[in-house]
Amino acid sequence: MAMALAMPLPRLLAAPPSTSPAAVAAHEPAGALAHRASPVLCRGRLRLLSRRFSPAPLPALSSQGAGAVAEGRPTVLVTEKLGAAGLELLRKFANVDCAYELTAEELRAKVSLVDALVVRSATRVTREVFEAARGRLRVVGRAGVGIDNVDLQAATEAGCLVVNAPTANTIAAAEHAIALLAAMTRNVAQADASLKAGKWQRNKYVGVSLVGKTLAIMGFGKVGSEVARRAKGLGMDIIAHDPYAPVDRARAIGVDLLSFDEAISIADFISLHMPLTPSTSKLFDDETFAKMKKGVRIINVARGGVVDEDALLRALDNGTVSQAALDVFTEEPPPKDSKLVHHENVTVTPHLGASTTEAQEGVALEIAQAVLGALKGELASTAVNAPMVPAEVLLELSPYVVLAEKLGRLVVQLVAGGSGIKGVKVVYSSARDPDDLDTRILRAMVIKGIIEPISSAFVNIVNADYVAKLRGLRIIEERTFLDGSSEIPIDSIQVHLANVESKFAGALSDEGDIKVEGEVKDGAPHLTLVGSFSVDVSLEGNLILCHQVDQPGIIGKVGSILGKMNVNVNFMSVGRTAPGKQAIMAIGVDEEPDKEAAKLIGDIPSIEEFVFLKLR
Repeated sequence: MAMALAMPLPRLLAAPPSTSPAAVAAHEPAGALAHRASPVLCRGRLRLLSRRFSPAPLPALSSQGAGAVAEGRPTVLVTEKLGAAGLELLRKFANVDCAYELTAEELRAKVSLVDALVVRSATRVTREVFEAARGRLRVVGRAGVGIDNVDLQAATEAGCLVVNAPTANTIAAAEHAIALLAAMTRNVAQADASLKAGKWQRNKYVGVSLVGKTLAIMGFGKVGSEVARRAKGLGMDIIAHDPYAPVDRARAIGVDLLSFDEAISIADFISLHMPLTPSTSKLFDDETFAKMKKGVRIINVARGGVVDEDALLRALDNGTVSQAALDVFTEEPPPKDSKLVHHENVTVTPHLGASTTEAQEGVALEIAQAVLGALKGELASTAVNAPMVPAEVLLELSPYVVLAEKLGRLVVQLVAGGSGIKGVKVVYSSARDPDDLDTRILRAMVIKGIIEPISSAFVNIVNADYVAKLRGLRIIEERTFLDGSSEIPIDSIQVHLANVESKFAGALSDEGDIKVEGEVKDGAPHLTLVGSFSVDVSLEGNLILCHQVDQPGIIGKVGSILGKMNVNVNFMSVGRTAPGKQAIMAIGVDEEPDKEAAKLIGDIPSIEEFVFLKLR
């Protein structure tokens, strides 16, 4: 009779160890995920994904790791001014440290003492900052839309979620674009300065009308589409370029989507609303300006780096661009002697796109809610370095998220010590069309369940694929389409481990894989298949699997032993191939049986093997 008792898994509450390539190399063999007989009890941390997505009280944080925090309350560092409503909300659940205008060195010194960091656009959160955090930093909140001041790759490698506040300042930014558009065409700033200097120059500041002019919106996202709506109200003809915007959404508000070159070549006005990425950096350079209509006017309330400022200055001087209105700059604040800022045909504002009272409060609340949600274990729909899963999808998939992690934790404990795991197959059975079933979050949780119990790595939705790749773990996803329609998104999830030895032979399928399957029943995860044996047990707490010859009295004998040893049984299920043949008994227990109980169960003649599995 074979017996296996798995070591208890640590509760993940404090800061995780590093998941950098160097750290991985120090702990894991190359090309395979090594299964250790005794899991390493690593410093845990608050899970990025909790068992459900509804708000829950913050769990107590361990005092282990860098910079212990007050019991039960994380620490949030705010490095730039945030609206009072946002600060008030943060202070209800966390210790808040407001420290403005920190140097890079001061930020690195502080970041190892905090669990969350809230910034605006001035604070640069570099790889060095994440390294200085030594794994404690769990979430970076960018109070605004652009995230080019945050090193997303470094954040992902560290398992740190980055969230932004993309909706609260949308209207304010669109309004500012329209304000700059009108102020530029009517020379408001120049005329104001002239009059205050004692001059009366009506003939000098003759403007141009907007009615009937063509406005090209470069980047048709939230802000761009709101600018389009407002500009149409001014009588302008609107075109746009955005390779990712749905054509039907643009047409719904009367906007034609064109190619980049076509849009800039026919526009009288060009308003920029694109993010700063490697592909958009200095996109508007000499070559781009040369393709524009003579006398075009430029508005930029997006990111300064998308415009080559030297090229724009040359275009202004040679008349290709007649006027420009700029709210953002490559370097902020720009140099005091900037020729672009002081150019007579340029209207400038100091990054005021989101600077309305309403937007500031809205951004503060939005980012505070996202940061606190992440600290509570929820995945924000505004996460920028994790799968962008809509809130309604998160809500629908939340019980399957729990199921996926539980199946991962269960299957890895069935692997015999010394085996290497290289391949994992996850099979989803669903009546949904594949395009209507987003499984990225489920894949991440299977990876989390498999890797965390047998390594010192911390895994979450942010870094799951990255950590799996570092360990040479190949994840294959398959879908089994079910006929008919169903109100539930997924009927079942299977997890297979191929080419590994099992400490519990009953978990092997006919193909020789370790195979487990689960379903969600009444909102709770259930184990429904082990190897080729059908069972039905809740995946809450701990589990004992017994592989036995099916005969009367076995259930009573095992239950009696557990009862005498004060081990409470909360559920039980038996799956068998046929009466009197092979069977698996799955028993849910609240406590781990001690060695004496294990020996007594193992001494029952009909029981061929059993295993204790810790699922929390």
